[in-house]
Amino acid sequence: MADHSHDQHDHVVGTMDISDHEKTFAGFIRMVTWGAIISIGVLVFMGLANA
Repeated sequence: MADHSHDQHDHVVGTMDISDHEKTFAGFIRMVTWGAIISIGVLVFMGLANA
């Protein structure tokens, strides 16, 4: 069976370092933003080129 002998109060809310998570999320948002901009640019080009 699992060992549940650790203290239930080890974790203090708000003390976890989330800087890596924030950097990853910022990169994801940047990638999605650029992807949307490029997609819109391609659609506009196709519309102007009568593709």
